[in-house]
Amino acid sequence: MTRSRVLRRTVPLLALGLSALPLTASHAQSRVRTGIEVLVSDSLHLIRGKRVGLITNHTGVGPAGKSSVDILHGTPGVKLTALYGPEHGIRGVARAGDHVATFVDSATGVTVYSLYGETRVPTPKMLENVDVLLYDIQDVGARVYTYEWTMTLSAEAAKGKKFIVLDRPNPIRADRVDGGILDAKYRSFVGWYPVALRYGLTVGELATYLVGTGQLKADITVVPMQGYRRDMWWSDTGLGWINPSPNIRSADAALLYPGTVMFEGTNLNEGRGMEMPFQMAGAPYLTDAGAIAAELNALKLPGVVFDSTSQQVEAGYKHGGLKVPVLMVVVSDREQVVPIQVGLHMLRAIYKRHPKDFQWRQQSIDRLFGSTRLRAAVEKEGGIEALLPILERESVTFKAATRPYWLYK
Repeated sequence: MTRSRVLRRTVPLLALGLSALPLTASHAQSRVRTGIEVLVSDSLHLIRGKRVGLITNHTGVGPAGKSSVDILHGTPGVKLTALYGPEHGIRGVARAGDHVATFVDSATGVTVYSLYGETRVPTPKMLENVDVLLYDIQDVGARVYTYEWTMTLSAEAAKGKKFIVLDRPNPIRADRVDGGILDAKYRSFVGWYPVALRYGLTVGELATYLVGTGQLKADITVVPMQGYRRDMWWSDTGLGWINPSPNIRSADAALLYPGTVMFEGTNLNEGRGMEMPFQMAGAPYLTDAGAIAAELNALKLPGVVFDSTSQQVEAGYKHGGLKVPVLMVVVSDREQVVPIQVGLHMLRAIYKRHPKDFQWRQQSIDRLFGSTRLRAAVEKEGGIEALLPILERESVTFKAATRPYWLYK
């Protein structure tokens, strides 16, 4: 049997025939209380006396920045028996795409299994010493981020075991959806289910939606946050910013990421090895970056302005060791930004001026966007203007489909 439970807002879940558990503590406070805090203060009965596995990384923290690992290890009645690290590792320092090794955590003596090495899912052997599996990782609200797919694949792998999602905020708001839907033909670890690029859900809501619609076959309980609202930006939560991965270094980078991550599927450097990843596009051939910035500013795209500079790229990244011209995007009004609109127009402006120098990494870009439509739009005059309304309609439809599974107002 596959089902989803939530420890608070029972009305929409019960209407769908899903079971719910009550949460008694008040959520009237100025700082959002994340799932790990609610679990330890109000819901320890879910894990007390059980062998607990935890999927987490450096973003899994409680009050005062104490790690979820240390919180659970130091909680009486909780037996932490296994840890699991996603892409970038449990400490969040490995580069994107780098395989991560299994090791023993020196502070707890618990084995840390890699879910971004030889396997992307916990194997039966990795789970043999676990009764309940917890997930506590901060996401960025974008389909192309791998953390949420580590969650869903692990939930499927944990057959016969309780899987609990400790919810966290969507840093780019849980009431904004854009970017269109993944075509299932392009399913990959940067997009496993047909959800919107900027999906407008917390990870707990995403799990609840996927289970409730029959796409994810798993038995999941969500421990919701307290004091969270859908219209919150990260700065509204009262929580300290932690880079969710090495190159998402600010809330502005997280906001732009669903659009500028598309540069990964090209020969443009997306800012890795430079000062502002996902706020830059650099390449040796962008000698006219200033003119491109002026052209983009003339479009008056909402919420952003463009500039140009030059940057030395660190070794090991695209154009590593070179000082390259760079096109920059700066958030001027976060309320107005449409990330995919920004990314598409930047790509089009560069492609139009440099059709021979600009190159796609075809498999990568199609997986990132979830179809071939982005490439076709960028290469065709008027293609972006034709594609954006289609993406908007898809996003509106997706948002409506997720509404019954929202856990927050």
